[in-house]
Amino acid sequence: MTEVEKATGKRAFSRPGVEFGIGALAAVGAGFFTNPVDVVKSRLQLQGELEARGSYKRIYKNTIHAAYILAKHEGILALQAGIVPALGFQVVLNGIRLGVYNIALNHGIMLNEHGNMSIPKTILLTGTAGAFASVVGSPLYMLKTQMQTQSAAQSIAVGYQHQHTGTWSAFKHLWKEGGIASLYRGWYANIPRLFLGSSTQLTTFTIARNWLQSHDICNDRPILLTFLAASLGGSCVALTMQPFDVLATRLYNQGVDKTGKGQLYNGLLDALIKISKKEGFFGLYKGVFPTWMRIAPHTVLCLVFYEQINGFYVKLIT
Repeated sequence: MTEVEKATGKRAFSRPGVEFGIGALAAVGAGFFTNPVDVVKSRLQLQGELEARGSYKRIYKNTIHAAYILAKHEGILALQAGIVPALGFQVVLNGIRLGVYNIALNHGIMLNEHGNMSIPKTILLTGTAGAFASVVGSPLYMLKTQMQTQSAAQSIAVGYQHQHTGTWSAFKHLWKEGGIASLYRGWYANIPRLFLGSSTQLTTFTIARNWLQSHDICNDRPILLTFLAASLGGSCVALTMQPFDVLATRLYNQGVDKTGKGQLYNGLLDALIKISKKEGFFGLYKGVFPTWMRIAPHTVLCLVFYEQINGFYVKLIT
């Protein structure tokens, strides 16, 4: 941190393009490392879709077993399925939400009249930024989900299989099918997921970081400070976001008829009711452990990368 930053409490720049760019770059770095766990999570969330617990054969017994089965039947590269749209979605999502968060942080937008962090303002701003980004990046998230859950071996396939041959061919197929309407089919599925996820992650991260700083814990070790605060933020996200993560995976992956209507679910509420009735409450928490395994490290990596890239940029311009 420069002397100007210490004196003002702000970063050495306030250009939105820079904030968005650093957020996107940090997320791409984190996404590359966490995508394999995301693939496993998606497979577990689709296993036993709309079937009562104990009435179906569990192809994937747990997170480690799922990773092993995938690598054994489809090759080790199967664990990076959907990496192109996944990283594209990270660019959109974190470019927007981390950009908005840090711009707001720089200008004191999330502070109350006493100059302290306002939790309601932080929740509203970060949640809205995440929800908006989810809509913008919806086509990428849909392709990511469908490519991650697509299996090269029928014996371990779960959920609807879309048979995409690549990201670009999938985009072309959807465009021919119905243009923008097809690309944005189910655009609403990620809104509650990322409103809750983004607001929980960045609010708890900010609270934890402020508490650690106020107690002079790791103030001389910025990377460790960010690591500790981000670990808490990521863990909280896994619990609050999981049911909506399952809903989003199911809605984005389901097959559609000729009119573009979902073959299994008519929307978020319909999916929630059907999953709860058929699979029980815990059906909404399928894959919660790999969700935590992905979100917590992703939060840590993303925010640590952000601090490091920002520090490098600050040195360049000062």
